[in-house]
Amino acid sequence: MACMATHKSAVKRNRQNARRRRVNGAWRTRVRTFVKAVENAIAVGDKAAASMAFKATEPELARGARLGVVHKNATRRKLSRLSARIRLM
Repeated sequence: MACMATHKSAVKRNRQNARRRRVNGAWRTRVRTFVKAVENAIAVGDKAAASMAFKATEPELARGARLGVVHKNATRRKLSRLSARIRLM
């Protein structure tokens, strides 16, 4: 359990950390939702839907990487693996 902050700057830092945690969580959820749409289309076997979902997922993952929610290399790896799975359909 965290201690209560006593310094003015520590109180502010706690507020900022709480806000960043909420914002980052929202972005992480959004990115995962887009990725899941591609994975569901692949599971069903609908190549057209998978391609469309992948096109929508690319910028979301890139934005997540730019904001620091997802690591840059993790984004590249995820996109590479998804596109390879779509190609093999």
